[in-house]
Amino acid sequence: MRNPLYSAYERRLVRQLNREAVPRHVGMIVDGNRRFAKARGRNADDGHRAGAANIAGFLEWCEDAGVEVVTLWLLSTDNLTRTPDELDHLLRIIEGLVADLASAGRWQLHPAGALELLPVQTAGALRRAEEETAAVDGLVVNVAVGYGGRQEISDAVRSLLRARAEEGATLAEVATELTAEDIGDHLYTKGQPDPDLVIRTSGEQRLSGFLLWQSAHSEYYFCEAYWPEFRRVDFLRALRSYADRHRRFGG
Repeated sequence: MRNPLYSAYERRLVRQLNREAVPRHVGMIVDGNRRFAKARGRNADDGHRAGAANIAGFLEWCEDAGVEVVTLWLLSTDNLTRTPDELDHLLRIIEGLVADLASAGRWQLHPAGALELLPVQTAGALRRAEEETAAVDGLVVNVAVGYGGRQEISDAVRSLLRARAEEGATLAEVATELTAEDIGDHLYTKGQPDPDLVIRTSGEQRLSGFLLWQSAHSEYYFCEAYWPEFRRVDFLRALRSYADRHRRFGG
């Protein structure tokens, strides 16, 4: 049973939410699964499963608040160097999570990462989820698996060069004409608004390369709670903090 004081506080935060200052795009660094498990004497798999169980609820909170796009960082390119046993279990959990989110039929899923670096089974699960939800008119959810900010920019530049080469452009012509917008058009999140707010759980206060290109003007919010313990009130506090800031966009 929920604490009545917690419920009352949550309702108050909802009432105070400024609907005119809700971020369109929220980036979420879901950090702390392993530390959550370790603090309870459990193994890493238990932590990852607890983290996966918190995803759908978080997406519902985003829907309720009026957020349009969410990017979930579930697995970095650095994480691909974990022990084979832990990585295999984590990938199975991610595959199950993505399948469950797709089957809900309420969110439009997009893979955001270097799929070629992932096992065929995992990449296939991400592509199927994208195909199955392509027609869904709902919250857009970028599932960042095998994601790294530098990797994304490298992939974008390679994609841009290939596209221009197919058009017959020379390297000198591309170098002369290249703009930041050209690179943006080849990012994993092309066609989407840049993140207005980036949240990281677990108390770590760094981005670790998350949405490195897109977050130039993002606001950041760092939460002490491990991801499996991240509650709706934590999210509402992040939205309140965002609404209270004066965004300068570099000015």
